[in-house]
Amino acid sequence: MFLPRKWRKAFFKGLGTFAYHISKRYGRVVEQNLKFVYGDDVSPEFIDKVKRHSFKQMMLNFMHTMESRYYAPEEIVENITFENLEVVQKAQQENRPIIFVTGHYGSWELAGRALSFSIEPILIIYKKMKNKYFENYLLSSREKWKMSYAERHGATKAMLRTLKSGKAMAVLIDTNVNKNEAIQVEFLGHQMGQIQTTAFFARKFNAALIPALIHTEDDENFTIKFYDEIIPPKTDNEKEDLRISTQMQTEWLSQEILKKPEPWFWLHRRFKEDYPEIYRKN
Repeated sequence: MFLPRKWRKAFFKGLGTFAYHISKRYGRVVEQNLKFVYGDDVSPEFIDKVKRHSFKQMMLNFMHTMESRYYAPEEIVENITFENLEVVQKAQQENRPIIFVTGHYGSWELAGRALSFSIEPILIIYKKMKNKYFENYLLSSREKWKMSYAERHGATKAMLRTLKSGKAMAVLIDTNVNKNEAIQVEFLGHQMGQIQTTAFFARKFNAALIPALIHTEDDENFTIKFYDEIIPPKTDNEKEDLRISTQMQTEWLSQEILKKPEPWFWLHRRFKEDYPEIYRKN
């Protein structure tokens, strides 16, 4: 943090390049994911491009986490703009709770903080980490951004409390999910288990399902784009309605990833629950 910001960013990008060269294990995960989504004939050049970007983005997310502990929120959000904000404002005017649907895409750590501080305070759900030091570091870095959080196991009470009071939460819908908790939908061209939490609570509380992602062209200026509200059916067949709602969400995210795949977090073994065999390939 004593370095000028440009030097600091260059340092973390350099760390990303270093990780790209030495981390054969996670580089292989990127390749396995890409071949699963695009087919085995995906070009080596494309794989290499995504690998480099994935490691760089991972390091920049850590940099944003670190900076958020030291900078005032007002300083950080200076370089962030919001697109299609009227979608959120409409839900706010209607006094409806909001569920922001998002994914591990681009600088998602920065996106959550900026959204919570500038637009609507949010509850986030996190997965317990093996490294308790980093978990505490990460969670404490979010507190001054008007964010609240709950661990995934036992988070139902926090979500109920948030939505009952007409507030907002943000959910990363692209995490690996236990089959017992999943609903089967198509994601990135394959049938797999997907969380239905967002669909269930949106139906129960008439919450606005608003997709959101962060975009950048230069890693310096960012745009958080809100997409049109997802309006699922509401019939007497609740189970099918939840499936359709979940499918609408994964279809949106799939389209955005395929439109510009590099920013997605390809380092994650997202498909291991449904297709474990792809990670056993040499």
